[in-house]
Amino acid sequence: MAGEQKIGAARRRRIVGDFIRNGDAVSQEAIVNHLADRGIAVTQATVSRDLDAIGAIKVRIGGRQGYALTEDVGGAPDLTEERLQELFSEWILAAESAGHLVVIRTPPGSAHMIGDALDRVSWDSVAGTVAGDDTIMVIARDGHPVKDLLARVKSLAALD
Repeated sequence: MAGEQKIGAARRRRIVGDFIRNGDAVSQEAIVNHLADRGIAVTQATVSRDLDAIGAIKVRIGGRQGYALTEDVGGAPDLTEERLQELFSEWILAAESAGHLVVIRTPPGSAHMIGDALDRVSWDSVAGTVAGDDTIMVIARDGHPVKDLLARVKSLAALD
Protein backbone atom coordinates (compact mmCIF):
# COMPACT_ATOMS: atom_id res chain seq x y z
CA MET A 1 0.00 0.00 0.00
CA ALA A 2 1.32 3.42 -0.92
CA GLY A 3 2.32 5.62 1.98
CA GLU A 4 3.03 2.72 4.34
CA GLN A 5 6.08 3.04 6.49
CA LYS A 6 8.14 0.59 8.47
CA ILE A 7 8.79 1.69 12.02
CA GLY A 8 10.21 -0.06 15.05
CA ALA A 9 8.07 -1.69 17.70
CA ALA A 10 9.12 0.86 20.33
CA ARG A 11 7.96 3.81 18.23
CA ARG A 12 4.72 2.05 17.26
CA ARG A 13 4.05 1.27 20.91
CA ARG A 14 4.59 4.93 21.87
CA ILE A 15 1.99 5.90 19.26
CA VAL A 16 -0.43 3.30 20.63
CA GLY A 17 0.22 4.48 24.21
CA ASP A 18 -0.50 8.09 23.23
CA PHE A 19 -3.72 7.01 21.48
CA ILE A 20 -4.79 5.17 24.63
CA ARG A 21 -4.00 8.17 26.85
CA ASN A 22 -6.17 10.35 24.58
CA GLY A 23 -9.10 8.05 25.41
CA ASP A 24 -9.82 7.02 21.84
CA ALA A 25 -8.67 3.40 22.01
CA VAL A 26 -12.06 1.72 22.31
CA SER A 27 -11.02 -1.45 20.48
CA GLN A 28 -8.08 -3.14 18.81
CA GLU A 29 -9.70 -2.32 15.48
CA ALA A 30 -9.69 1.39 16.39
CA ILE A 31 -5.97 1.12 17.15
CA VAL A 32 -5.27 -0.65 13.84
CA ASN A 33 -7.18 2.12 12.03
CA HIS A 34 -5.36 4.85 13.98
CA LEU A 35 -2.01 3.38 12.94
CA ALA A 36 -3.21 2.96 9.34
CA ASP A 37 -4.18 6.64 9.27
CA ARG A 38 -0.53 7.34 10.03
CA GLY A 39 0.66 5.05 7.25
CA ILE A 40 1.57 2.19 9.59
CA ALA A 41 0.07 -1.14 8.51
CA VAL A 42 -0.26 -3.70 11.29
CA THR A 43 -2.42 -6.70 12.01
CA GLN A 44 -4.73 -7.01 14.97
CA ALA A 45 -2.37 -9.72 16.33
CA THR A 46 0.48 -7.18 16.33
CA VAL A 47 -1.71 -4.67 18.16
CA SER A 48 -2.62 -7.35 20.70
CA ARG A 49 1.07 -8.04 21.36
CA ASP A 50 1.77 -4.29 21.59
CA LEU A 51 -1.05 -3.81 24.11
CA ASP A 52 0.37 -6.60 26.24
CA ALA A 53 3.90 -5.19 26.00
CA ILE A 54 2.89 -1.69 27.12
CA GLY A 55 0.67 -2.91 29.95
CA ALA A 56 -2.65 -1.90 28.44
CA ILE A 57 -5.81 -3.37 29.84
CA LYS A 58 -9.43 -3.31 28.75
CA VAL A 59 -11.45 -1.19 31.16
CA ARG A 60 -14.92 0.20 31.58
CA ILE A 61 -15.00 3.92 32.33
CA GLY A 62 -18.32 5.68 32.61
CA GLY A 63 -20.12 2.76 30.99
CA ARG A 64 -17.80 2.81 27.96
CA GLN A 65 -15.28 0.08 27.14
CA GLY A 66 -11.79 1.05 26.13
CA TYR A 67 -8.11 0.53 26.80
CA ALA A 68 -6.09 2.14 29.55
CA LEU A 69 -2.50 1.82 30.69
CA THR A 70 -2.13 0.23 34.11
CA GLU A 71 0.16 3.08 35.19
CA ASP A 72 -2.58 5.59 34.32
CA VAL A 73 -5.39 3.65 35.97
CA GLY A 74 -3.57 2.65 39.14
CA GLY A 75 -2.06 6.02 39.87
CA ALA A 76 1.36 6.77 41.27
CA PRO A 77 3.52 4.04 42.82
CA ASP A 78 2.79 5.43 46.30
CA LEU A 79 -0.93 4.64 46.35
CA THR A 80 -2.83 6.23 49.21
CA GLU A 81 -5.55 4.37 51.08
CA GLU A 82 -8.01 6.87 49.58
CA ARG A 83 -6.93 6.04 46.00
CA LEU A 84 -6.96 2.35 46.81
CA GLN A 85 -10.49 2.70 48.17
CA GLU A 86 -11.58 4.44 44.95
CA LEU A 87 -10.11 1.64 42.82
CA PHE A 88 -11.45 -1.16 45.00
CA SER A 89 -14.96 0.25 45.33
CA GLU A 90 -15.23 0.71 41.57
CA TRP A 91 -13.58 -2.51 40.36
CA ILE A 92 -13.92 -5.23 43.02
CA LEU A 93 -17.17 -7.15 42.71
CA ALA A 94 -16.55 -9.83 45.36
CA ALA A 95 -13.86 -11.19 47.67
CA GLU A 96 -13.57 -14.38 49.68
CA SER A 97 -10.89 -16.36 51.46
CA ALA A 98 -9.59 -19.78 50.43
CA GLY A 99 -6.82 -21.19 52.60
CA HIS A 100 -3.96 -18.66 52.63
CA LEU A 101 -5.50 -16.74 49.72
CA VAL A 102 -7.96 -13.95 49.22
CA VAL A 103 -9.74 -14.44 45.91
CA ILE A 104 -10.98 -11.20 44.36
CA ARG A 105 -13.44 -10.98 41.44
CA THR A 106 -13.49 -8.01 39.05
CA PRO A 107 -15.24 -7.23 35.76
CA PRO A 108 -13.60 -8.99 32.79
CA GLY A 109 -10.25 -7.47 31.86
CA SER A 110 -9.83 -5.57 35.13
CA ALA A 111 -7.91 -7.96 37.38
CA HIS A 112 -4.48 -6.64 36.27
CA MET A 113 -5.24 -3.21 37.57
CA ILE A 114 -6.26 -4.35 41.06
CA GLY A 115 -3.39 -6.85 41.28
CA ASP A 116 -0.92 -4.17 40.24
CA ALA A 117 -2.32 -1.75 42.83
CA LEU A 118 -2.01 -4.37 45.57
CA ASP A 119 1.57 -5.14 44.53
CA ARG A 120 2.51 -1.45 44.58
CA VAL A 121 0.82 -0.58 47.88
CA SER A 122 3.17 -3.02 49.67
CA TRP A 123 0.95 -4.19 52.51
CA ASP A 124 2.96 -6.22 55.04
CA SER A 125 0.25 -8.90 54.96
CA VAL A 126 0.56 -9.52 51.18
CA ALA A 127 3.28 -11.82 49.86
CA GLY A 128 2.15 -11.30 46.27
CA THR A 129 -0.66 -11.48 43.76
CA VAL A 130 -1.54 -13.49 40.67
CA ALA A 131 -4.02 -11.81 38.31
CA GLY A 132 -5.97 -13.38 35.50
CA ASP A 133 -8.67 -11.73 33.42
CA ASP A 134 -11.29 -11.24 36.12
CA THR A 135 -9.81 -12.93 39.19
CA ILE A 136 -6.91 -12.10 41.50
CA MET A 137 -5.36 -14.44 44.03
CA VAL A 138 -3.79 -12.49 46.88
CA ILE A 139 -1.34 -14.58 48.88
CA ALA A 140 -1.22 -13.78 52.59
CA ARG A 141 2.20 -13.76 54.24
CA ASP A 142 2.94 -16.29 56.96
CA GLY A 143 1.90 -14.92 60.33
CA HIS A 144 -0.77 -12.63 58.85
CA PRO A 145 -4.30 -14.00 59.25
CA VAL A 146 -6.07 -14.21 55.90
CA LYS A 147 -9.31 -13.14 57.62
CA ASP A 148 -7.70 -9.77 58.46
CA LEU A 149 -6.52 -9.32 54.86
CA LEU A 150 -9.98 -10.22 53.56
CA ALA A 151 -11.59 -7.76 55.97
CA ARG A 152 -9.29 -4.97 54.79
CA VAL A 153 -10.01 -5.66 51.11
CA LYS A 154 -13.75 -5.85 51.72
CA SER A 155 -13.73 -2.68 53.78
CA LEU A 156 -11.89 -0.69 51.09
CA ALA A 157 -14.16 -2.16 48.38
CA ALA A 158 -17.28 -1.34 50.43
CA LEU A 159 -18.34 -4.99 50.32
CA ASP A 160 -19.18 -5.24 54.02
